[in-house]
Amino acid sequence: MKIKAAVTHNIGEDFKIEEVELSNIKENEVLVKIVAVGVCHTDAVAWQAGISPFPIVLGHEGSGIVEKIGSNVRAVLPGDHVVLSYSSCRECANCLSGHPSTCIRFADLNFRGKMEDGSTRLSQNNHPISTFFGQSSFGTYAIANEKNIVKVEKDIDLALLGPLGCGIQTGSGTVLNKLRPGFGSTIAIFGCGAVGLSAVMAAKIAGCKSIIAIDINDERLNLASEIGATYILNGSKEDVVNEITMLTNGGVDFALETTGVPNVVKKSITALRPHGKCAVVGVTPETTLDINDMVSKSKTLIGVIEGDAIPQLFIPELIAYYKDGRFPFDKLVKYYHFEEINQAFEDSKEGLTIKPILRIN
Repeated sequence: MKIKAAVTHNIGEDFKIEEVELSNIKENEVLVKIVAVGVCHTDAVAWQAGISPFPIVLGHEGSGIVEKIGSNVRAVLPGDHVVLSYSSCRECANCLSGHPSTCIRFADLNFRGKMEDGSTRLSQNNHPISTFFGQSSFGTYAIANEKNIVKVEKDIDLALLGPLGCGIQTGSGTVLNKLRPGFGSTIAIFGCGAVGLSAVMAAKIAGCKSIIAIDINDERLNLASEIGATYILNGSKEDVVNEITMLTNGGVDFALETTGVPNVVKKSITALRPHGKCAVVGVTPETTLDINDMVSKSKTLIGVIEGDAIPQLFIPELIAYYKDGRFPFDKLVKYYHFEEINQAFEDSKEGLTIKPILRIN
């Protein structure tokens, strides 16, 4: 079938809304009419750094309505509302032990540009176009394996839900699924983008006593305070580590680093109290760490992908928290028309918009 999609033909080139061919679904796949899709930092990295083959249709935070299902699909029916998330094999030891975000085939299934069976579903003038995260949701329609589809309730604006599939799941899941701070504990969250602010809300849900948000943008810090941060620090104006140490009488129990900036990564570890734990979720250049500090104070550093979440379980939890008024992630978003995709990426890069969402249909 002919669809409209945002195609990028070479690294860093502007997205162009073009007609492409979407092939038929296979037995374990689902055809989804995309309603909206979030713009994520991972899309920007793929676009600018070429981590997937070009030409490509990016987009991996899609939400939409099931139009058609393959003969073996059991998870959804036509007409169901769904969120699309990352791909995993669901067969390796990590997947089977409840950690599909560390699937042995994660890079292969999400970044190599092909579906699980090694083929593509998108083409233009008989030339294949790469798929991203097994979905490529920067289009009017997308095909995905039922394993990376999450059925959601119909009593909530479907256009809002796409970012739950990656960025918002990453921040909140890293807190609730991986760090698991105890009631009354302390946490510092470095970076107040969509991931960091999602973590602030999750820390409040977890019952953290002190939630310290760090950024260099005062508007984002004010929003962090509005949604749950108990202290805010501007990293361009304050000695962050010293302030955290004084606020917590020795350092935080937990830290979450979202920026990927080497110097900030170091600060997030230094700000821990002895026996503290830091999770890093941002792609970070080669960084020199103070291993002696970590060893002598029994600090833990972990990397986390996709919030260590099982999307089919975790995304409905986040929606329930949202409906309860405890996870107001709608405060992070701004909507754009599909044709404004290049502007949405630019606004995200410049920090003007925390979480852009493109309305497709």
